[in-house]
Amino acid sequence: MNQLRNAFFLSFFTLLIPCCTTAQDNKFESEIQAFEAKDKQSPPPKNPILFTGSSSIRLWPDLQQYFPGKVVLNRGFGGSVLSDVRYFADRVILAYKPKQVIVYAGENDIASSKLSAQQTYENFVDLFQYVRKKLPKVPFVFIAIKLSPSRRQYWPVVNEANQLISQFLRKQRKATFVDIRPSMLGPDGQPVPALFKSDSLHMTDAGYQRWAPVLKPYLK
Repeated sequence: MNQLRNAFFLSFFTLLIPCCTTAQDNKFESEIQAFEAKDKQSPPPKNPILFTGSSSIRLWPDLQQYFPGKVVLNRGFGGSVLSDVRYFADRVILAYKPKQVIVYAGENDIASSKLSAQQTYENFVDLFQYVRKKLPKVPFVFIAIKLSPSRRQYWPVVNEANQLISQFLRKQRKATFVDIRPSMLGPDGQPVPALFKSDSLHMTDAGYQRWAPVLKPYLK
């Protein structure tokens, strides 16, 4: 009997361990907890236009000044991939009951995780379908994966992933693919160096100044 009881408890706690540790094991858990702590100290606006994704969102300085008259909220976390945004979607998207969702992610999937365009696309679809299931009437915007000079070798994969995502979103209701790539190119057809910081990856204010007017017509 004791052996049977011990086997039962061992099986029970073995099942519990993954569910209790998965969130803790995610490297972004502390950032998400910081958002939640900040929300308790200073409640976020109701029904905002919610921006989330990787560092191109996280590092966007003062979203509000770029979109006056709009209620916006930045919940980007740098270094994230699409599956991270999906993993934390309940806490960085759904928790805020947004009127619109804006996502920039996928660049790290390709350059850091070395995923193919198809794999990146599939991760995007997983995120989109989850958000759409939970927020069926909320408009969804995906910002095209940018062409970062420091990641030039990945441009073919980036362009293919963008094409797959764009084609998918064209078939969805209340879903938009916003292509910011042309706005970042100079007369020579190459990304303008001044739009990037010294790492040729993250953007300067000038880069965001190129993005804002492209995005603005799509904000609700």
